[in-house]
Amino acid sequence: MFRKTITNFPKPNRPHLPAILFLLLLIFTTPALAQNDNLFGSNETRYDTFNLFPKWVGMLSRNKKDLTAANNLPCETPMQTSCLFIQWHAFLNTLKGKSRMEQLDAVNRYMNKHKYITDLVNWNVADYWETPREFMVKDGDCEDFAIAKFKSLLYLGIPNDEMRIVVLQDLNLKVAHAVLAVYVKDKPYILDNQAEQVILAKNIKHYMPIYSINETNWWRHG
Repeated sequence: MFRKTITNFPKPNRPHLPAILFLLLLIFTTPALAQNDNLFGSNETRYDTFNLFPKWVGMLSRNKKDLTAANNLPCETPMQTSCLFIQWHAFLNTLKGKSRMEQLDAVNRYMNKHKYITDLVNWNVADYWETPREFMVKDGDCEDFAIAKFKSLLYLGIPNDEMRIVVLQDLNLKVAHAVLAVYVKDKPYILDNQAEQVILAKNIKHYMPIYSINETNWWRHG
């Protein structure tokens, strides 16, 4: 779960920006395309600019540097960046050739072994979106789990446009949260750090999506 405030990246439970104000903010942006994908029963509007999401853009940029650095460093100690990448990719390579559902289940369980640690503890800031390398080394909070799963499945060949990180409100716990949605035969399945099983989105009744995002687009949910 994420239980923190933010500065630039919008999250629905920010004390100074309640969910309703966040939604009003999004209404006044210009949509690139409207569509209805029924993620958690919501209507969706798709956009193709990331000006509202500097932390997401920053994570993508840092991740490129992480990949370059990891490929150029020897593996000498178990917690070294290059070693962690080798271990991670070795695990992912065992999943190649398996069905998409088998890949989703294995990646979800693998990443969920990490500890949940808030950004205030890890980074001494209210909100920080980690690269997979940073997550491997320091663990993280819910969006960091989702990002690591997203990048893992990209590595396995699942297309970017069939996945999204979803920021939502947990109506039971009354906190904001983030999960990964992956489409299998046009149906969204949820990889959640709070659940060992991969769950069909329509079977989850207590999540209200606010926005979702991948490497090329983001969606406002209503």
